[in-house]
Amino acid sequence: MPKRKSWCEKLRDSKDLPRVEKISGKMTRRWGSGTVVIPAPREVDEIMKKIPKGKLITIGDIRMALAEKHGATIACPLTTGIFAWVAANAAEEEKEQGKRDVTPYWRTLKKEGEINPKYPGGVQAQRLLLESEGHNVIQRGKKYIVENFEKSLADIPAFEIRSRRA
Repeated sequence: MPKRKSWCEKLRDSKDLPRVEKISGKMTRRWGSGTVVIPAPREVDEIMKKIPKGKLITIGDIRMALAEKHGATIACPLTTGIFAWVAANAAEEEKEQGKRDVTPYWRTLKKEGEINPKYPGGVQAQRLLLESEGHNVIQRGKKYIVENFEKSLADIPAFEIRSRRA
């Protein structure tokens, strides 16, 4: 039986990505026309690493930055989300190995400021990390969100995003 890849190995495995493809077939119903970039895992991680303490970013903002970087209409929501999850798990793996400066994945939120329950440690671990950085986390129904998260959204260095969060 082959050895399972570590999270860090998964993060480094680009799988011939990034790749920009024409939106076609059934995808046009959901995404319209144009092009879609399928990012490399490290690209998602690099953006997540740039978010300073006290600031936040959403997966949607990461997707906009990736699309702009590659001159695409959109970035694939599925792979971007999966690669953010890989980056989060790789960061925890690095922490377990004694590394201190890891990707601050807890600063990457889902839409509308929701904490990602699939990140390591679940909602409660991220809540503690976010609150230690000055954010207030509240529960809305079954979701946990960062209150007034819009006020803490970071500008993404290296990418100039027009019409961001409009």
